[in-house]
Amino acid sequence: MASAPQLPLFYNGLEPLSSNTHADWRIRPSETAPFLVGQHAIPVTVEEMPLVQRHLPIIFSSGPDAIPLALMGLNEGVNVFVDQDGKLTENIYVPAYIRRYPFMLARLRPDADELSLCFDPSSDAIGAHEEGDKLFDGDQPSEATKAILAFNESFEQAGQRTQGFMNELREMDLLMEGEVSIELQGAPQPFIYRGFQMVNEEKLAGLRGDQLRKMSQSGMLPLIYAHLFSLSLMRDIFARQAQQNGTPQPAPLPTL
Repeated sequence: MASAPQLPLFYNGLEPLSSNTHADWRIRPSETAPFLVGQHAIPVTVEEMPLVQRHLPIIFSSGPDAIPLALMGLNEGVNVFVDQDGKLTENIYVPAYIRRYPFMLARLRPDADELSLCFDPSSDAIGAHEEGDKLFDGDQPSEATKAILAFNESFEQAGQRTQGFMNELREMDLLMEGEVSIELQGAPQPFIYRGFQMVNEEKLAGLRGDQLRKMSQSGMLPLIYAHLFSLSLMRDIFARQAQQNGTPQPAPLPTL
């Protein structure tokens, strides 16, 4: 029996947006994001990395198809930046992957090239509500829907550029298995986190001058340093977890 395709993080289902089916539907804003509760690792794009690194550590998932991830917690099931209702407790940069929900562009058929604007039908942000922005004006997309579509198209393009960045990292063999050791006063041994990838600084420093020049001109080098600089924030996340939930348990950071 064929298995159902795996849905992306946050999504419980995908339904194409249609003027026939959803003519009277609206999208309403929300101050909470319940889907964020317990989500500790969020995909990010290369355009976001300089902004993300100011607030959240950036790592790369394990495996051959690694992607950049922003950490909102060090352990699975822990997000130190939202309360139990999914409301942000601090003014931080919110990755575009979060902001696009409940929408995303998806192929309706495996053999189709065209992407369609879809949404998660389990989200209460979209529906036949009395308040919020209309999704359609008659049989045409509303201005709100046009803006949502433009944002999702921009996100897809950023995703392609992110794949290119990751391909470059792999081709230059700059990724290595990551490890972060955090010492806690009074603890008999340090807390060690593994299960992710990071840039190998020794290999980076050993690149030829022409390679470094090319990476600098392409914008790749600043992205690498945004990742490396951000890793110090893992200790801040650790401290937040200890304050909110007691001392965190050392465990691998799982891939997505």
